[in-house]
Amino acid sequence: MTKKLHILLGLFLVLTYNLVSAQNSTTDVQFETKLSKKSLGINERLRVDFVMNRDGDNFNPPSFENFTVVGGPNSSVSNSWLNGKRSFSKTYSYFLAPKKRGKFTIGQATIEIGGDIFKTIPVKVEVTAAVTKPKDPNDPDYIVSQNIHLVAEVSNTNPYLNEAINVVYKLYVSPNTGVSNWREIDNPRYNDFWSQNIDMKGLKVQNGTYKGEDYRFVVLRKTVLYPQKTGKLNIEPLALDITVEVPTNRRDIFGGRLMKSVNKTVAAGNRTINVKPLPEKGKPVNFNGAVGEFQFEVSTSKNELKATEALIAKVEVVGNGNLKLFKLPKLNLPSSLEVYEPEHTERVTTKLNGMQGRTSDSYTIVPSYQGKYPIPSISFSYFNPKTGSYQTINSEELVINVTEGPINSTIPANTIPGPQKQAVVSSNQFASFKTTTTLLAKEQKQFFKTKLFWGILLAPLFAIPLAILIRRRQEERDRDIIGNRRREANRLARKFLSEAKANLGRKEDFYEAMHRALHNYLKAKINIETFEFSKEKITDLLSLRSVEGSTISSFIKLLTNCEIARFTPGTDAEMQEDYNKAVSVISKLDKQIRKRA
Repeated sequence: MTKKLHILLGLFLVLTYNLVSAQNSTTDVQFETKLSKKSLGINERLRVDFVMNRDGDNFNPPSFENFTVVGGPNSSVSNSWLNGKRSFSKTYSYFLAPKKRGKFTIGQATIEIGGDIFKTIPVKVEVTAAVTKPKDPNDPDYIVSQNIHLVAEVSNTNPYLNEAINVVYKLYVSPNTGVSNWREIDNPRYNDFWSQNIDMKGLKVQNGTYKGEDYRFVVLRKTVLYPQKTGKLNIEPLALDITVEVPTNRRDIFGGRLMKSVNKTVAAGNRTINVKPLPEKGKPVNFNGAVGEFQFEVSTSKNELKATEALIAKVEVVGNGNLKLFKLPKLNLPSSLEVYEPEHTERVTTKLNGMQGRTSDSYTIVPSYQGKYPIPSISFSYFNPKTGSYQTINSEELVINVTEGPINSTIPANTIPGPQKQAVVSSNQFASFKTTTTLLAKEQKQFFKTKLFWGILLAPLFAIPLAILIRRRQEERDRDIIGNRRREANRLARKFLSEAKANLGRKEDFYEAMHRALHNYLKAKINIETFEFSKEKITDLLSLRSVEGSTISSFIKLLTNCEIARFTPGTDAEMQEDYNKAVSVISKLDKQIRKRA
């Protein structure tokens, strides 16, 4: 009897424990509905997840009467252990397409867990009109559009014509989005703009905000633009191919979602710039398109020199603005000065706020006669976009004083500039004449009817036609203007080449003298004038005279060396080498031109 009682008591305890355990196991069950969005367009997709923290059976979804099931059900299970505690999650997912607009309710779903039936709470969702772009939360395009933004930031959308603006391209990425790589696939073409990219020394990740939200960003490109037309101008977008990490429906052994890399294209939108024309009111007559803030100066390398020596007159503009986009004013020089085509020099750097530096024209001037030659004042005008007005700067009037050299016979003696030297009479100017006499001896032979007598008597008769012949030849030579120019240029070429040799070791003086020597040699040989002194013209003229191509190339290369070497470091050995090349090239040219003349 006692044994039966113990068995009955044990069965009662086991049954009671199982009932209590079953009741406890269902008290913490969670079963709920999660929506990817609570409002969507009729052309979008809705994801519905039914999530439970206990495994169950006999799952029944709601009817989805106002939606079409386009995907699902997909089930996934997450089972993990953390600090000895088990974590479990099971999800049934559906992808729905709305049938019409309106406010709808996702009904209850049911599941059986531990013998009990559990139900979700109904949730409401609103379907609106079609949106511009469907938004699928698992769609890579949607992830990119929501979390990655390529932005073109323009410093000024309403500039003046030729006023500098800049475009900075930034790639914004949300903190929870992975971007592993990107590359440019379409570079913008800045039609109707002068443009220059600024070198980027590496990419730096920075923290910032985009539309009020926290983002990380990198600056990909900086470009400076100068609009060349007025009105509405378009800045084309920059396009990137980026590699994005996108979540999938697969999970790892710990229940975490697996990611996959996909390539998507993002682009900065078109930007429109409204360019204002420069005002007509107050525009100077000599305005040549300069826009910015500048200083202007005309200077000379020397104020006093001898005839056939050379000086440099420089017209220079310094400041911030479109330094590469306008022409400098021309010098007005007396016609009696020989002036070479100006050498244009630009020392300009481009920063984010535009061009900075200096630009200049250097004129080589060679006077042929003594005197004082004025360089009249010239003016430079520019538009200042900060003040919205024009400004004009006038240079100082300069005077070139040529102290020694021939006097220009076409100018009357009393009008020749410069101090006139008075003749100084020496007290012994007649010292060569004898003041004492010596009487002839009686036995000296008679001079009358001697050969010397008849020679002196007839010499004037023979000298008259000879003088006439010489005079005619001199007149012909004087009328030969081209020949005289060639002879003068040949003389200057020899002079300047010797001057270059004398200036070996002084870089700027050496190359300046050698450049003039080469120029004057060409004037002497092929009758090329200063305004024709271009490498293309020289090549054509020498080719017409059957000069060998290698000789022409050597001559052009030598000219280029003279132009570049003034502004680059050089050694005495390089100058000696260039001088030897000049002697060799001139010798070859002289032989080939004479041979084929």
